[in-house]
Amino acid sequence: MGQNFQPTLVLIRVVLPVSVEEYQVGQLYSVAEASKNETGGGEGIEVLMNEPYEKEGEKGQYTHKIYHLKSKVPAFVKLFAPEGSLVFHEKAWNAYPYCRTIVTNEYMKDDFMIKIETWHKPDNGTIENVHDLDETTWETVEVVPIDIANKEEVAPGDYKPEEDPALFHSTKTARGPLGPDWKDELNTDCPHMCAYKLVTVKFRWWGLQTKVESFIHKQEKRIFTNFHRQLFCWIDNWVGLTMEDIRRMEEETQKELQEMRQKGDVRGTSATEE
Repeated sequence: MGQNFQPTLVLIRVVLPVSVEEYQVGQLYSVAEASKNETGGGEGIEVLMNEPYEKEGEKGQYTHKIYHLKSKVPAFVKLFAPEGSLVFHEKAWNAYPYCRTIVTNEYMKDDFMIKIETWHKPDNGTIENVHDLDETTWETVEVVPIDIANKEEVAPGDYKPEEDPALFHSTKTARGPLGPDWKDELNTDCPHMCAYKLVTVKFRWWGLQTKVESFIHKQEKRIFTNFHRQLFCWIDNWVGLTMEDIRRMEEETQKELQEMRQKGDVRGTSATEE
């Protein structure tokens, strides 16, 4: 029997106590800040391009980043990956409220891809097949909800009290702390939205496909959990910023990342293989 090399799909639903409009700014602010936390000691994120695009009626912002991740991948990947191959290219088309991100690797070529397609909707995560997949494909998709206020969903090594929505109170918006039933209490008094992230992972390598794809999906859930907890807890830093403010911040961050990558220690999320 041949191995099934079909990509695996997971739909992650993240409900947040912010509006779709607020999230656009909050996401970009938090991406810039989180990038700094992951960069140093020769590793991290290098921004090659960040510019407007228009293609086939779709308009938005295009970014091309390189991720230098030598220490951030599991040991079993390092066993077969030669020196210099753990460099990943991320190309993103942000046509908010729809965004598409594709991650590739020059060593693996067509045998590796991570695609993340996101719809941002003003609801509580109640739309079933928001990406309009055909019925056969939709039946294969695993749906994973993330509760940003649930500490149990955070890896012990990732937990930070200052990034805990169950403890945080926003002085500017009066939102938080988020109790156990916070999602049930969302109403017109509190803006809310859901980020529907469809993650497609392809890793065609005989004998390792299932293990690596499972690891990547776990890492994506971990990254999205930590990121959205940060986004909410940083709300007082970004609420009220304009898109002009964000673009200016992104330019400054791009320069900072270049300097940070060349010095200091390796920082940020390390690979876990549980």
